Amino acid sequence: MATSPVDIRPLTKEDFNAVVEIDEKVFNHPRPDYYETKFARALDDKDRLVLSLVAEVEGKVAGFVMCELFVGEYGIPATTATLDTIGIHPDYQGTGVGKQLMAEFIGHFRKAGVQKINTLVDWNDWQLIRFFSASGFAPAKTINLELNVD
Repeated sequence: MATSPVDIRPLTKEDFNAVVEIDEKVFNHPRPDYYETKFARALDDKDRLVLSLVAEVEGKVAGFVMCELFVGEYGIPATTATLDTIGIHPDYQGTGVGKQLMAEFIGHFRKAGVQKINTLVDWNDWQLIRFFSASGFAPAKTINLELNVD
């Protein structure tokens, strides 16, 4: 399917259903409430630079990436962004759509002066770890800590 050109463009509110559908296909359960919050933040850029993109193939949303650049929040330097949500429709995984989407995404942040992009990946999600590694990501010098409070 990657033989067709991939068009990368900013996320719009009209992409909501396609994004929720892709996420459901990838994770096998719908999360529309999660994406209602994500879209509200992504489309409201008052306090942060938000760069959320979609990849289209033949007019169909094939993938998306959502990220924020927090300006000094949590002690994070303004030159650091956080990639928090990404999804590639299963029909387009392995076709180069994700690679093109990430290259465009990283290029936009580079132009904005961002020096680092952080993300979190499940320790056992080797497919996603390989994808990020192929995009230039490497283990950070920080450790994500958690506490189960049940």
